[in-house]
Amino acid sequence: MAGKPIFVLGSFVVSCSAKVVRFPHPGESLAAETVTIEPGGKGLNQAIMARRLGAAVDGLLAVGDDLAAAFAPPALERAGLPQSMLVRLAGSTGSGIGFTDASGETCLAVASGANLALTAEHVEQRAQAIASAALVTAQFEIGDAPIETAFRLARQAGVPTLLNPSPYRAISAAILAATSILIINETEARGLAATLGREHAGATEPERFARELGPTLLERGPELVVLTSGAAGALAVAADTPAVTQAGFPVDTVDSLGAGDAFATTLGVRLAMGRPLAEALRDAAAAGALTTTRHGVFDALPTADAIAAMSRR
Repeated sequence: MAGKPIFVLGSFVVSCSAKVVRFPHPGESLAAETVTIEPGGKGLNQAIMARRLGAAVDGLLAVGDDLAAAFAPPALERAGLPQSMLVRLAGSTGSGIGFTDASGETCLAVASGANLALTAEHVEQRAQAIASAALVTAQFEIGDAPIETAFRLARQAGVPTLLNPSPYRAISAAILAATSILIINETEARGLAATLGREHAGATEPERFARELGPTLLERGPELVVLTSGAAGALAVAADTPAVTQAGFPVDTVDSLGAGDAFATTLGVRLAMGRPLAEALRDAAAAGALTTTRHGVFDALPTADAIAAMSRR
């Protein structure tokens, strides 16, 4: 994919993940089958995925001044990402711990560290790059101020924006109003429903989402709202058009970490390339499914060729 870059307003995290038979109970110690330590973070994952799709990538990734920051430069080099994305700040580099059970389900905890020290001023310094992008994408391992600033600059320049509000917190009205594409999972959808004062118990039931919560979110800014349901697939809602559904691809799941990042980025990149929504959704579902078939994230994020092969099934 030639042309304008994807600008990732992201996060960098040193990720430690353990494969276990089941999740530990409080106070319990378990033997792990494997332990993986690798560079990660939702922002880095999005940047890697965009690059593997053939897109040029730019953006901001914050790291601290500790030993963990040394993971970042070789990770970017290995992924074919520019070192200029790194913002070096005082404090600790982001870190995370995750568990994956025998069925591929995950739970994790992330300490954002330097990612939360990324400011609106850092974003303002990259205003020209944002205005020249094909898409600006963000997630919630960074604070609201840089996202609001980046999305405002993007929309002023006619650049579409994509938000994946994970880990979930309430989305500010200003950010939602400046979001072009909103991608949420079922947990995030229920959180949004509660924030908007709507009944959330059945908010993620597909027909009800397409009829109620999806259109409510469209009224607040986004042009497209996508609900992901893991292996069950995804549902996309846009104004004045029928909802589009995409079934999940059946695979042997070993680790679902990173699948959401693969899905969101692939959808955004494909739409930025001008692909039809149904095709973009299918490629996104394929990318998410493929990511679950390998341990970890860095090496599990699939290539464009692998996604194309899966999509043709």
